[in-house]
Amino acid sequence: MDTVVNSTVPQGSTDSWKDKKRYLWLIGLVVPSLAFIGYGMWALTGWGIWFWIGPVVILVVVPAIDLMVGLDRSNPPDDVIERLEQDRYYRWITFLFLPIQYLGFVGALWLIGGGADLTTSDKIGLAVSVGCIGGIGINTAHELGHKREANERWLSKIALAQSFYGHFYIEHNRGHHVRVATPEDPASSRFGENFYQFWPRTVVGSLKSAWRIEKRRYARKDQHPFRIGNDVLNAWLMSLVLWAALTVWLGPEILPYLVIQAVVGFSLLEVVNYMEHYGMLRQKVGVGERQRYERVDPTHSWNSNNIATNVLLYHLQRHSDHHANPTRRYQSLRDFEESPVLPTGYAGMIVLAIVPAVWRRVMDPRVLAHFDGDLSRANLSPRKRDKILAKYPPPAATVPGDLETAAGASSSTTGVDEVLAARCPGCGYTYEVAAGDEHEGFAAGTAWADVPDSWCCPDCGVRDKADFVPLTEAVA
Repeated sequence: MDTVVNSTVPQGSTDSWKDKKRYLWLIGLVVPSLAFIGYGMWALTGWGIWFWIGPVVILVVVPAIDLMVGLDRSNPPDDVIERLEQDRYYRWITFLFLPIQYLGFVGALWLIGGGADLTTSDKIGLAVSVGCIGGIGINTAHELGHKREANERWLSKIALAQSFYGHFYIEHNRGHHVRVATPEDPASSRFGENFYQFWPRTVVGSLKSAWRIEKRRYARKDQHPFRIGNDVLNAWLMSLVLWAALTVWLGPEILPYLVIQAVVGFSLLEVVNYMEHYGMLRQKVGVGERQRYERVDPTHSWNSNNIATNVLLYHLQRHSDHHANPTRRYQSLRDFEESPVLPTGYAGMIVLAIVPAVWRRVMDPRVLAHFDGDLSRANLSPRKRDKILAKYPPPAATVPGDLETAAGASSSTTGVDEVLAARCPGCGYTYEVAAGDEHEGFAAGTAWADVPDSWCCPDCGVRDKADFVPLTEAVA
């Protein structure tokens, strides 16, 4: 079920295997604690610079630790992954992030609203630091939002409420994971596109994408999308209630700082999005009407094994395995030998991304090498495409391989007379005709043939309808 196309995993042994990072994951809880640390040090020293602790830690301290501590390429053996997945210790670490995050958030807004005698610079610094915490909180929301349990999905929305970015919950799972490493994906950056060009495209594009996804879901039910069950609207409503309550309590003067922390928070998310798939492109395979993008494999995401950032971000840097197995929990994510590798951890790469000239100098040669000098196979900025290909002309054309078979371009339902159920080969989600899927807009009894070909697995977002394995008997 979790097999990844064209992937290899370094060999490991199951003999008395233990997770050497088991207790290091607790270090991730330092991030939401930064608001308390900053306030405490300000109270002790009177130095307002402590309110800027968030960006200092993320942009200076963590990158330095990454360089000093080094890499960790260890993988859990296949035999222990199920046991790791069931160990609730790991999920409680992500659960604990949220109360610490919100205690710091509310406390910081109270200080800004008059709870302490702060200068304008102090207030801005505190808002920026809280925004950094909220941005890392979006990563926690990302981990929780991919899980099947309803309580974890709701916790994901709660984590996103601070940054007013709740639509990420639906767009990331049902948009980005479907279109990743394609020109159609607003969250996949293009070669030649700097972060400041990417930012408005992804912020606006992701919002539009999330709304289209939910509008399409309700259209299948013959209903309008303006209802509380809409995962975009209910997430925004949570943010609206939170912000309104804080404004009523502390006064309208906190509104500019609420906006500052929100913009910082979702910008931190988007700069990470920028680096994760820079220039990566899934090739078109198949012929005629059956042409589609090849399946996601480990070569479509930039990875990093820098241990400091991996611990702080719950293995987000093992991004290839995450895209292959989105429902897999962070402690079980693996490193793949064929994945393209960033020169340092995500924290250090943020510093490069905000200086476009440095980013290009470091990353463009890596993208060129990844595609063996053929940038016609990369995801290029449309307005710079001709200039890029003139500077880096593609090598002599080669005969393409038999990609149709590798991509599974033909429908897996061919030759099956009646499909009573169909199972996602990636995550195991099963669509049963008798039950339908009311949340997806398919009433009980909706035949498999009547499910749109554009529909994808609602749990993993990776596999299209054509990938599903037909079952001629309903699941017991």
